[in-house]
Amino acid sequence: MKFKTLVAVLLLSGGVTSAFAQNDDCNKNSSISHEAVRAGNFKDAYAPCMAVLKDCPTLRYYTFTDAQKILVGFLSKIKDRNSADYKKYFDELMNVYDLRMKYIPEFVQKGMKGVPSIADALGAKAVDYLQYAPAPDLNTAYNWLKESVNSEKGGSKPAVLHYFLDISMQKVKADTNHTDDFFQDYLNASQYADDAINAENNEAKKKNLQLIKDNLVAMFINSGVADCESLQNIYGPKVEEHKADSAFLKKTIAILKMMKCNESEAYFKASEYMYRINPTADAAIGVAYMYYKKADFDNAIKYFDEALNKETDNKKKAEIAYATAAGLLQVKKLSQARSYAQKAISYNENFGDPYILIAQMYGSSPNWSDEAALNKCTYFLVIDKLQRAKAVDPSVAEKANELISTYARHTPQAKDLFMLGYKAGDRVTIGGWIGESTTIR
Repeated sequence: MKFKTLVAVLLLSGGVTSAFAQNDDCNKNSSISHEAVRAGNFKDAYAPCMAVLKDCPTLRYYTFTDAQKILVGFLSKIKDRNSADYKKYFDELMNVYDLRMKYIPEFVQKGMKGVPSIADALGAKAVDYLQYAPAPDLNTAYNWLKESVNSEKGGSKPAVLHYFLDISMQKVKADTNHTDDFFQDYLNASQYADDAINAENNEAKKKNLQLIKDNLVAMFINSGVADCESLQNIYGPKVEEHKADSAFLKKTIAILKMMKCNESEAYFKASEYMYRINPTADAAIGVAYMYYKKADFDNAIKYFDEALNKETDNKKKAEIAYATAAGLLQVKKLSQARSYAQKAISYNENFGDPYILIAQMYGSSPNWSDEAALNKCTYFLVIDKLQRAKAVDPSVAEKANELISTYARHTPQAKDLFMLGYKAGDRVTIGGWIGESTTIR
């Protein structure tokens, strides 16, 4: 064999041997560290785990999750966040996330199951950064969280959604120039939470997601920039500026509705401009409220009716009809108000509020007879409606019971009815515009 050929063979043989030796070391270290992590022995898991990450990072995906557990375990036990050890382990933790994101595409290409997306890993990095950084920078965390959430959307982890809006809220409290971004962040995070809830079949997980959604709403309300006066000051000028921008108008209407600021001028104007561009049900409702505030009830009812015709969701139709009824009751148009309350019930038979509204209409108009005792029979009918309200909708039971207690004090005495030829169990028809029957008790 020629000398050069012999040298080449020896070098190749040595390289292969070295590669096999390294592979053996990787497998050995991976096994030792993984078993130690499973036993909660982070001290003995640390060195072999770090060796695997250094020499063969794509050997097994769980090396990254093991390393995260080890380093978080160390950080949790160090009280001085400015110590050299703390900073060392924190830097290593961030590096673990960077390596994980670097090699995720390779794991995915190999067809490994359970490997998250890069965006998901970035969100997890942001959460650990906020929890363990000696002095976390809000802008850094916010940018990571925003990138993660807007990529993962409904697949975002609950903790990532929570911290995303929490950091956005902290930013807006420090600088009101972040207000528009904060509102959009809330709308996005809230929508992603709803998407996750709708897609989840596990009841325990669905309940947890609902808690996250409730927390998002609470953060938005408590942000300090979401009262109606502030929203009017913020959105009033911008509505005029963006009156031809349907996306902006739609977002504005959604925010103002959610914050129950549908009597603000910004809401009216946004709805009016949106109606001109795209006469949706929401836009029609806004225009209806505008006319209602101006006491132009005929036009208000016209646009409420248009909203009912355009809306396809029966629960939303019920809410529109109920809002119409409530508005008409305020201006004493009782017969029309009842008609819309009955429409609300026809769209959603488990909606208790319209029954309560009808009860209040009847309670406000008890006089239909020359006999005072018969007029008081109206309150039996009022109580019928309240009993029905809590029967179909337990969520209104407390309110209904309070009203029942109030109205029950005004029902007629048995002796007064006896003098008129009525007794308990008899049916009596309430006259006037009401025209319904009830049972004396």
